[in-house]
Amino acid sequence: MTTHGVHYFRVTNNVAFDTMGHTFFIEDAAETKNVYDHNLAIQVKQSMSLLNTDQSPGGFWITHPDNVFTNNAVAGTDAYGYWFDMQEHSIGPSFDINICPEFAKLGEFRDNTAHSLRRYGLRIFHALIPRTNPCKPSPYDEDFLSKGETDPYWQNPKIPAVFENFVVWKAGRNGAITERTGAVTFKNFRVADSQIAGMEFSKLEDVRDGYAKIEGGMVIGNTGFNDVDGDDSEVITGDTCWGVIGPR
Repeated sequence: MTTHGVHYFRVTNNVAFDTMGHTFFIEDAAETKNVYDHNLAIQVKQSMSLLNTDQSPGGFWITHPDNVFTNNAVAGTDAYGYWFDMQEHSIGPSFDINICPEFAKLGEFRDNTAHSLRRYGLRIFHALIPRTNPCKPSPYDEDFLSKGETDPYWQNPKIPAVFENFVVWKAGRNGAITERTGAVTFKNFRVADSQIAGMEFSKLEDVRDGYAKIEGGMVIGNTGFNDVDGDDSEVITGDTCWGVIGPR
């Protein structure tokens, strides 16, 4: 299901089974205000003959954050559950240097689930550093109080991106990972049976302390039902999964 060059489109109550490449995806990174609600992707397979990114497919492949994802589920993929693959600018026929998805606000990501993934349940890549004017700098003003401002980023305020109520288990790498990160919050995440880490923030960028955070998270290292690949040699042990904030 490709959302290509459209806005305010609804994708609801669909089931996709045994697909190759990304299952539900936003293609050109120009699409905004679309709603994905109550969709299910099952058994998402790698493809070597479609888009380059289909070699590591996601149940959901998202190239612009200003869209809504609620109550969706992914059950089994060769790579990712939800892959926010943020682009520097929109791409393909929709290319526009004035569209800057890496710095755009998040629409909504709430009450989604994923399990049985060879890589990550949720991956945010290359960056998500949302601010009011995405294509302009957001400098930190050390003297903001003396100027009568309440926000040190008053010249281009940050817009917090809150990912809420995500449940993920049996990830071959991490339950959730974000790489270049601004004001991003993982709120009420429930992660179990990851092979490397529960939640990871790899690099904080263009934001001061306190803007990026994990709130109310829970990580379970080993539930006893954690053979991700069906191979007993890769069963996760209880001390190989933990919550991580910081560099890999």
